[in-house]
Parts: sequence; structure tokens; C-alpha cells
Amino acid sequence: MNTKAIQVLEEVKKAVKGKDECVEEALAAILAGGHILIEDVPGVGKTTLALALSKSMALKNHRTQFTPDVLPADLIGFSMYQKGTGNFVYMPGAVMCNLYLADEINRTSPKTQSALLEVMEEGNVTVDGEEHPVPSPFIVVATQNPKGSAGTQPLPESQLDRFMVCMSMGYPSFEDEIAIAKGKSEGEFLNGVRPVITAQELRHFQEEVKEVYIDDSLYKYMNQLVRATRENQYIDLGVSPRGTVALTKMVKATAYLKGRSFVIPEDVVQVFVDVARHRIVLNTKARAAHVREAQVLTKILEETQKPVARKERRGYRD
Repeated sequence: MNTKAIQVLEEVKKAVKGKDECVEEALAAILAGGHILIEDVPGVGKTTLALALSKSMALKNHRTQFTPDVLPADLIGFSMYQKGTGNFVYMPGAVMCNLYLADEINRTSPKTQSALLEVMEEGNVTVDGEEHPVPSPFIVVATQNPKGSAGTQPLPESQLDRFMVCMSMGYPSFEDEIAIAKGKSEGEFLNGVRPVITAQELRHFQEEVKEVYIDDSLYKYMNQLVRATRENQYIDLGVSPRGTVALTKMVKATAYLKGRSFVIPEDVVQVFVDVARHRIVLNTKARAAHVREAQVLTKILEETQKPVARKERRGYRD
């Protein structure tokens, strides 16, 4: 594993107790150049994870606590007329940073949510016909409460598709929750996190991830999984081609974090559910059977044959 990546993981784990798998998956998504959606009940450490990641990589971060009165201009910025020059000057919004934390994104209006569509896909915002690029790297980490929570506005499918992964942290274990209760406050946990890499180093790691090798048999395996979501009896809307690309990037980053220059089938199995579950829409048959997205996707994994692999010079091949 990349030594610096190990250091980032160790720093984040100082603030996020007992959620090592979540920390590793979030870092993998960042190395893959993707955005992260964390869906869970309040108080399990979603915001802490995002802030700890930002601090450990010395990323400029901005945070917006989404409420119904947050406007699109608060996010992307606006033009202000300057009387002295007679010109309109762009005033940057909250997204002008390296890591943008959209806290409780489903508590604001759809109009404000959609303001993030362009910047998440293209890395720039358009205000009054002029494009303004955001800093590089640029990552959106959004948190949201479960769909059943009161006062929420579900994200549209087009926006959900722009998140590389949808994670759920869950409650801590019995022992971890005791450790949290005995420990310091959440803010003090974050104070213990120190920066170990720079934004420039992160960009370099992201380029290295792109060079991770994937054998054709694994491309075929991933495509079979994606196509199975489009033909499943419980799914109305399957994973899009953008989801296939996200899965490809995510498995490369997962292999990279594990110190390999090639992807193996287990990398695909590890990330498939979190890459796909926010990209599918279940039908009434699934709701009647009380079937959830993760259950359907896990069943697809079980029913799709993994390629039999052997280690070779460049990677794993049939």
C-alpha cells in the first residue's frame, strides 16, 4: 500500500472510531476522483469523517448546513455590480474549495440541490453565462438523513448518479461506543488529526490510480453485474453507463489502496453494492416484498459467476 495513503487512513481513524472500512472506502472514492454520499441517521460521524479526510490531506474545505432557505447562489456564487469600475465582478460561492461538505443535502430545495449538478460533473460553475473552474482536486462529500426522515427532499436520480459511492456508516459497536463516550468531544478528536499529504500529492495519487490494470475478464464481469440490475425483477431503473465507469474507477482505487497494480474479482465484490445502490430504483414488487436495494444487489453478486483468475505479470487473467 502507498505509505502516504496509510498515513492518511491512520489520521482519519483518530477522529472516526471503529469504522475502518468506511474510512478506507471514502479514501478510495477520493483517489478515484469521485464524490461521496453518506446516508445514515444523525450523530454517527458522517460530518466528522468528511472533515477528518479534508484535514489529513490539507484540503481547503467549505461546509454548508443545508436548510430550506439555502439558495443556489450560496453554493455557486453570484455577480455583483461595482459602481467604481462599472463592471460586474464574480463573488465565489461555497463550492470554490477542494472538499465541499454538503451537510444534510436532502433538507434543502430541489432547486438548490440541482445547483451542484454542473460542478460535480464538469468541475466548474456557470454564473451569468461565464464559466468559473473550481480548484483541483475537487470533491463533494454530501450527507443525508434516511429517506423516511421528516422534512427531507429526496435527491433526483440524475444527481444521485453523480456520486461515485453511497455509504452507510451505521452505529458503532458496543466497545467502540464506550470508547467514544470515554474519549474527548467530537471537535477535540478532529484537533488530533494532522495533515500528512498536500492537494498536489493527492492529484499525483489520483493519476497513479488511473494506471491500475484491469483484465478484460473483469471488465466483462463488471458489465454482467451492471446489466443484471437492468433485468432484475425488482428493479425499475438499473445502473447507468456512468455507474459502470464509476465502478471501474472505484475498483482501481481499491486495488491501489491494497498495494496492488492490478484489480482482482474481490475488489469488484467489495465495492459493487455501494457503487450501485443509489443508482437503482426498486419497483412496487420489491416494496411489497420488503426488499431493499442492498439485498437485491447482494443477490446479483451471488448469482453472477466471478472470473477464475490466476496471477500474471500485469494482473489477474483467466
